[in-house]
Amino acid sequence: MKRCFLPKLRPYVFLSMVMCVVLLSANSFAKAAGEPSPREITARSAVIMDGDKILYAKNPDFKQPPASTTKLITAMVVLDHMKPNDIVSISGDAARLHSPHVVLREGERFYVKDLLSLLLMKSVNGAALAFAEAVSGEERDFVVLMNEKARSIGAMNTRFINAHGLPGEGQYITAYDLATIMKKSLDYSLIKETINTKTKTVESIDGRAFVLSNTNKLLWSDGDLVGGKTGFTNAARHCLAFAAEKGENTLVAALLGDGRRADLWRDAKFVLSKGYNICESHSRPVIYYSSIADEKVPTRPVRHTKWKKHKSKKRKYGRENRVETIAALDEVMEGGDTHYQDTMAKHSKGKKKSKKFRAQANNRVPEKYTQYKTRNVPCRTVSRGGKSRNCTADGSSISNVIFLADNSYYKEIIGG
Repeated sequence: MKRCFLPKLRPYVFLSMVMCVVLLSANSFAKAAGEPSPREITARSAVIMDGDKILYAKNPDFKQPPASTTKLITAMVVLDHMKPNDIVSISGDAARLHSPHVVLREGERFYVKDLLSLLLMKSVNGAALAFAEAVSGEERDFVVLMNEKARSIGAMNTRFINAHGLPGEGQYITAYDLATIMKKSLDYSLIKETINTKTKTVESIDGRAFVLSNTNKLLWSDGDLVGGKTGFTNAARHCLAFAAEKGENTLVAALLGDGRRADLWRDAKFVLSKGYNICESHSRPVIYYSSIADEKVPTRPVRHTKWKKHKSKKRKYGRENRVETIAALDEVMEGGDTHYQDTMAKHSKGKKKSKKFRAQANNRVPEKYTQYKTRNVPCRTVSRGGKSRNCTADGSSISNVIFLADNSYYKEIIGG
């Protein structure tokens, strides 16, 4: 019976397989021809343009923090008011402004062209503030020029509050505006040359040398790339503005709000290839929108979560105890006898004191606490490593602990 039944099913099985292949092919073709899925790129927003024409975009008008892409407009305003061989001096505020790659020194002097390399290649925040003070005297006056410059080139949905792009309330930009700023920055030959430089060595006028490697790693993987500017803060995530030349066309692109730096490079390559394809095939532009609120930053799994949490707590409490102990010692040195006894009774319960506490205590004995007595501490051998403690050369005990008259612990003197 089975032998008669199976041959009858074979045509149906064959037809089912053919239909599955046809449906899968049609689905793939429809996806390639129609609008892309929001999952194709993980950035919150992106845009690529050929001139003023948008080729491909995702949430192009969504306002986000600009991070260090702000420094493109900073560089343009600087070159509008200063020459490449002008000298800029680093102020104390600029030297104290944190940058992860380069530390500037107060009073250090740079030529504009060299400080511009620090600004655009390594995103040095202090360089942006030094430029702002050199052009306008104060950063807030320089920010006015930045916003005027942005509006003059068509970036109408952009607002800056500082020269470097560090987080602040009321500062935002869109992917479309960032691409517009990127396009305009290419009109400045010094900016175009700087953002297209992979590595460079610059020196301050005072003779200190800096070896720079561009933060835009696309320069090493795409020969058509003209250059670009990266940016990152926790609020802005990873950002990038860049340009590439393909034949006679120069495409400019911007990506904002990518969760990881590796995803930023991947998304940039995808957006660039998408722009090339649409430009060459003269296809219709692709612009789509997604819900930003539904997108989450991808995170890597954390191993040994409980152990790390316990360890961090232990470090936190140990740091707090050391701070309290040192504060107690400062109070002892300045307080009276009663205050000393009360304070030490409170903070001498622990057997182990911090090294900083002991170092400060060993330096001097307050004259007001001269009534003390010594106690012989027995010579003993520590189990770990077989080291001896409180022992002389002949193995006898040594009087090395000083106690106050009320037997409260004050300090330990090592070696006499």
